[in-house]
Formats: sequence, structure tokens, C-alpha cells
Amino acid sequence: MAMSSENDFVFQVRRCQLELVAPAKPTPYEFKQLSDIDDQEGFRFQVPMIFFYPHNPSMDRRDPVDVIRKALAETLVFYYPFAGRLREGPGQKLFVECTGEGVLFIEAEADVTLEQFGDAIYPPFTCLEDVLYNVPDSDGIIDCPLWLFQVTRLKCSGFILAIRLNHTMADAFGMFQFLNAIAEIARGAVAPSILPVWQRALLNARDPPTITHKHHEYDQVVDTKGIAVPLKDMAHRSVIFRPSDISAIRKTLPTHLRCCSSFDLITACIWRTRTIALQPNPNEEMRLLCIVNLRTKSKSLPLGYYGNAIACPAALATAGKLCMNPLGYAVELVRKVKNELTEEYMNSVADLMVIKGRPNLTAVRSLAVSDVRKARMDEVDFGWGNAIFGGPAMGGAATVPGLTSFYIRFKNNKGEEGIVVPFSLPAPAMERFVLELEDLFKTIPTNEAKNSKHKFVSSAL
Repeated sequence: MAMSSENDFVFQVRRCQLELVAPAKPTPYEFKQLSDIDDQEGFRFQVPMIFFYPHNPSMDRRDPVDVIRKALAETLVFYYPFAGRLREGPGQKLFVECTGEGVLFIEAEADVTLEQFGDAIYPPFTCLEDVLYNVPDSDGIIDCPLWLFQVTRLKCSGFILAIRLNHTMADAFGMFQFLNAIAEIARGAVAPSILPVWQRALLNARDPPTITHKHHEYDQVVDTKGIAVPLKDMAHRSVIFRPSDISAIRKTLPTHLRCCSSFDLITACIWRTRTIALQPNPNEEMRLLCIVNLRTKSKSLPLGYYGNAIACPAALATAGKLCMNPLGYAVELVRKVKNELTEEYMNSVADLMVIKGRPNLTAVRSLAVSDVRKARMDEVDFGWGNAIFGGPAMGGAATVPGLTSFYIRFKNNKGEEGIVVPFSLPAPAMERFVLELEDLFKTIPTNEAKNSKHKFVSSAL
């Protein structure tokens, strides 16, 4: 049973028997070691993604379940490590045993149409557990299938593809590369246009390892106030930023900061507003972790590399300075920290993992932001065209509950484009966040920005 809190309707999901989809041809049996970036504690979690596809009359004679299942098996021949299982060696070092066992696959049907979802086709999804069934004992990091696929046919002849990936195996760009390979083969290609490259040793620690940068993202701060809340007990929402909203906020900045990117602006806005909502002591240190992709900063990684190539440099500020200063103060901090990532910085992270025993990201008073817009996940086309929505299914999924927010491209049913940002907070703080952000837009002197109620989509508890 699934329910949409936005439109107040209930629908049934019927699942077929669980399958394991193995590579379509025999693949090498071998052991492949993950990099020292891949297997850090902060990436040892499952990432849920979701894609909504409308009916395409030209595909009426084709079944999305059969098409995706067959293409998945053929793609796994090229990406055969994904069909294996992770093992853990000495020093918590992860490696893949390429067993060829396959990935989990679920065929399902739902008595609902895409039109019934309305504008609720953005995270958070109250129906997520129905369209991405959590198979018992499948969501571990070690000795479990590395992917879970569920394809759910809809009454309107559209379908939902929901997936879950072990994050140690790939980042957002690696996920997109694999999904796009499946889509290419589904459309008739005999091989992916970009062939996969393993070469995880490129991001291993040096010999001897040497930490050359400050890495505040890994500071181990003690939670003396017991402020950590399990993800299941948090409130989940998304905020939508349209181009007109971003333009209006930008006009409130000092002239020298108005050239900042939409990422800088949204991140500063979310970080500052979230800090106000959490009501920390003014002297307490707040952290912003900017998840930055090395591929955009360096050409050291070969085309086709699908492992984790991201780092999370951290900006620090006291709660008092964040809350009392104008938004431009946070914008400057964001602009500075996102430029810290270099090849040397990434090498220093890998060295730190070996020296300090793969510590987790800082859990206390931290926010991590990841801009996945350039991954263009909504353009994964299995033959039915682009997805209405494609991207992370929720914010907050991480080894630190509620830590991460994503920036996702979207277009609503009126054709309006923007950026949707799912996030998670304890319920009382979520209420304050909504009021604070609405108050911000009321102070902006444009008619469009003042109409702030549209900015929040369905919430889930």
C-alpha cells in the first residue's frame, strides 16, 4: 500500500518474485580492490534513486520490465564487478569478489497513473518503500548484492524505475555512466559508448602516506548534547528554487558577490537558514561539507572511471556569525571552500584514510551538499524518452542521518524549470526552517519571490 500526502490518494503495488539478474555472458572471476576514497566510512551506505517515465505510444509493443532486465544483463558483462559481492580485508580495506552472482531485480505493477501524482513527482516520496522494496537482509555493505532495481508498470502505461546502489562502488557520475550504458543497450547498442574503467589504484594512498591539507570534514566532534536523531524520526521536505527566486536572492547580495553561481547562492541560503532553525549555541561551530567532483577539476582520471572521485572540503563558522551576518557572509565561505579540491587535496584525503583508519565524516552540526545536476540523470533514456524526474529519491541518506542534501534539476507539469533540494531535519527544526525561508522571501522586493508557498513540496514524517 502506498499513499501520497500531497494529493491524498492510495494505490496498490503488486510485486513479482525477486530475481537475480546476472551478466548475459560469462565474466572473469577475480578480486578487485576499491580505492582509499571508495571505502571510507562516510560512503558505506545505500543510495536510493528514482526515475518516472511517461507513456510513449511508439513503445506500446515493448515492456519496460523486459527491456531493462535484458539490457541490464548485457551491460553487466562490461560492468561485471557490479555483479559481485564486497568483502572486507585487514584494515577495513574493501574489495569486490567478482562472482557474477548478479544484482537484485523486482518486477511490479501499480494501479496508479503519473497524472495522479501531480506535482508530487519530486522528493520526498511517501511511496518510496513500495516502489523500491527493501528486500530483507539486502541492504548491508558486505556480502550483499551491490544494486537493487525495481521496475513498476503504471496504469497509464508509464513506469517507475527505482534503484539502490552501494555508494562505495560509485558516485553520482559513476551511477549515471552505468545507467546510461544500460539505456544505450536498451535502445539497440551492442556496447556502451563509454567503456568502464576500473583503475581504482589511481585514488589510493601514497607510499608513504602524507596528510598535506587540513580536513575539517573528518574532525571527530563529540555529540555532548545528544542532538543526533535517527533518519526515520526526522521530517523530510524539499524546497524548490526557480530561476526567478535565485535572481531575486542574488539582488540582495553586495555587488561584488552577485556574480556567484546558483550553487553558491542556494548553499549559503540553505546552510544559514538551517543553522537558524537548529537554534545552536551562538559559539558552537557549524560545518558545511561541499561535495566536489575531481573530474571537473582535473584530467588525471581516464574517461570511463566510475569509482568515487569526490571529496568533501568543509567550511567552518560559528552559529552566531552565520545567523547574525547577512547572506553574503555565507556565500563567501561557500565560494572559498568549493575551490579547495585539487589533485593534491584528494591525495591527502586518501592518505588520511590510511593513517587515521578510515574515519567517518563529521556528524555533529554538519551539512553536506551535493550538486548532481551535471550528472543529468533525467536524460537516462531506455527508449521511452527522458524521465519526468530522475535523481536521488530523498535527502539525508548517509552514514550520518540527515547529513546530505542534493541539488536536482526538475521541470514541473507546467514546464517551469528549477532546482529541487530535498533535505531532512528534526521535526521542530523543520517547522522553523520553513518559516525562516518564507520570511526571507517576504523581504525580497519582487512579486514572484513574495509568493513563497510554492517553494515547498510534500513533506513526510
